[in-house]
Amino acid sequence: MSKQRTTRLALAMAITLSSGATLATSPATSHTPEEYESRIQKAMIDSKTLAASAHAGKRAAFLCLYCHGEDGSSVQENIPNLAGQNPVYLLTQIEKFGDGRRSNEFMSGLIKSLKVEDRVSIAVYYSTMRPNTPAATDANLIEHGKKRYQATCIGCHGPKANGTKAIARLAGQRVSYLTEALANYRASKSPRTDPVMTTVARNLAPEDIPAIAAYLSTLK
Repeated sequence: MSKQRTTRLALAMAITLSSGATLATSPATSHTPEEYESRIQKAMIDSKTLAASAHAGKRAAFLCLYCHGEDGSSVQENIPNLAGQNPVYLLTQIEKFGDGRRSNEFMSGLIKSLKVEDRVSIAVYYSTMRPNTPAATDANLIEHGKKRYQATCIGCHGPKANGTKAIARLAGQRVSYLTEALANYRASKSPRTDPVMTTVARNLAPEDIPAIAAYLSTLK
């Protein structure tokens, strides 16, 4: 049996067993960015609350570790790290899977099995982690990627690729994941159909994509 099929079966079993047989009701309408930020702020209002939220998030994230790793560092090449992402960004993406704005058979089913407070806690927990995945070692490739990143990507993703509340952190991501994502943006291949990212990717030379991915993998 393939590793991917084994993972899917494990996820299906975990979703079935979690919280009994009753799934949490997903929201009927989307929330505003301000509402997501408010939820996160309440969960991180002081050090004691933050610690409690992160602890609860670690417990709730047992459904996520099959793909994203226990500490948010991906255990599969084509799966993104969650570690270090802005918690507002993470919660927004979690809610999108829950209410259908983003669609993935396994992610959507998983998120719908979680209560709202668990979703918030998971976002807080992973935001406190730091990615721990293999980094590229080709110095020339990394230097080329740094130059292209600074010329092309820094305006949105930031000088250290830490992202924002609305834009993903890229620092420390897997080379294979970043390479595939940029290639799919270049081809406007679903789900990578963001018009801004597609324009950026199409302005990159083919050799720029693996170089940028290599550079970003070295940032922690």
